[in-house]
Amino acid sequence: MQYQVVLRVLGILLMIFSSTHLPPFIIAIVSEDGASQPFLIAWGVTLATGALAWSSVRHHKHELRYRDGFMIVVLFWSVLAAFGALPFLFAESPEISITNAFFESMSGLTTTGATILTGIDDLPISIRYYRQQLQWLGGMGIVVLAVAVMPMLGVGGMQLYRAETPGPLKDSKLTPRITETAKALWYIYLGLTIVCAISYRLAGMSTFDAITHSFSTVAIGGFSTHDASLGFFPGHGVMLISMIFMLLSGVNFALHFSAWRIKSIRGYFKDNETVVYFSIVAVAGVITSGVLLFNNTFDHPADALWNGWFQVVSVATTTGFTINGFSWWPSLLPVMLVIMSAIGGCAGSTAGGMKVIRALLLFKQGRREISKLVHPNALIPIKLNGRPVPEGVITSVWGFFALYVLSYVCLSLVMTITDSDLVTAFSSVTACLNNLGPALGNAAENYSAISSPGKWVLAFTMLLGRLELFTLLVLLSRSFWRN
Repeated sequence: MQYQVVLRVLGILLMIFSSTHLPPFIIAIVSEDGASQPFLIAWGVTLATGALAWSSVRHHKHELRYRDGFMIVVLFWSVLAAFGALPFLFAESPEISITNAFFESMSGLTTTGATILTGIDDLPISIRYYRQQLQWLGGMGIVVLAVAVMPMLGVGGMQLYRAETPGPLKDSKLTPRITETAKALWYIYLGLTIVCAISYRLAGMSTFDAITHSFSTVAIGGFSTHDASLGFFPGHGVMLISMIFMLLSGVNFALHFSAWRIKSIRGYFKDNETVVYFSIVAVAGVITSGVLLFNNTFDHPADALWNGWFQVVSVATTTGFTINGFSWWPSLLPVMLVIMSAIGGCAGSTAGGMKVIRALLLFKQGRREISKLVHPNALIPIKLNGRPVPEGVITSVWGFFALYVLSYVCLSLVMTITDSDLVTAFSSVTACLNNLGPALGNAAENYSAISSPGKWVLAFTMLLGRLELFTLLVLLSRSFWRN
């Protein structure tokens, strides 16, 4: 392990992150909301810490290795959440503890959308903006951004990219150079955000709400500038726009890049993962709307259809936006929706969960094993988009699934020790591990009722889900630290 190199890169990344405190600081000055000082202090502390870390080892310019990349990503997300919590901690409103500030920051950066705050409408406008900005930065991954904008990370940048990028096929690149790949991802990400903001504005949102909600929509975060989330906005226009961009953000960004480059959308229909992704949403939408209509949950059938489909899209993509909540819905719906978040969106998207590609490969592997019972000597390759999938990828997917189930069970049991009831414990771990946000039980509306130890457990769970288990758990293995 090259600790000096790790510390140097971490210092650079912290200095980059310190600049993200300046936009809300400017907003606080312009709006005169009285929250400028917390952002100024947070900027100074973050910049000084990063500069100190970098200056102490600035001469160590060795190439990054795989181990270094994993260490940087895990440390950066952990440290980033701590420094991202400073504005919440120093602000007079909201007046929250260190635990709550860290939880809110981690929830934002991991795009989970779980919040401990109430009275969001009354918070200073700069604080409300900052929460949304955290999710936007965390959506694609600020580490990928750093690879894109920092040429000095071009050497060895693949190690950072591998550790940060979600999905089992991490070596696939859109362009020959890793820095160009990161830039391409961010151009697409920025483009979707701009178009989403314009669409929200045309649908009747204020300019501030349009920009901030585009941040959390494209990032698949779920934070809102209002307690009522998207239910604050009347009409169905905002719901429709939100559904469209949540679905688009849940698709592999490599497909968006290809569609833009060849000026054709045929690639979406030829990709097995994307087809399955939309199929899952369609089936769940029909079931949810059907149950709501059958039980007369809403006064008007149109409301049942709109609410059902919206909530399915929001949960399936692990965004976590709500209109009026779903924990009170009848029959199997609340549990089904929370469990559905485990599949999540496509690999290479901003969505959470295990990813559709893993669920698809697990299904194909199960089907192959059944076929082998009938034809024991047959060689049956697993294909994706007409191409055989390497057996190493299949093994990795099975390993991921095993660790996912084990982590889920262990963390849920730990949550019960923190005085959470079974429904709250299991649903909150599900929501945080899949970066969904809304849960059931005492965490249905927000997480303020969760005990402090429980919030630290859930913060760890968010990070574990955001980094897709392996990136974080590899640091706990003996082989990682062995020379």
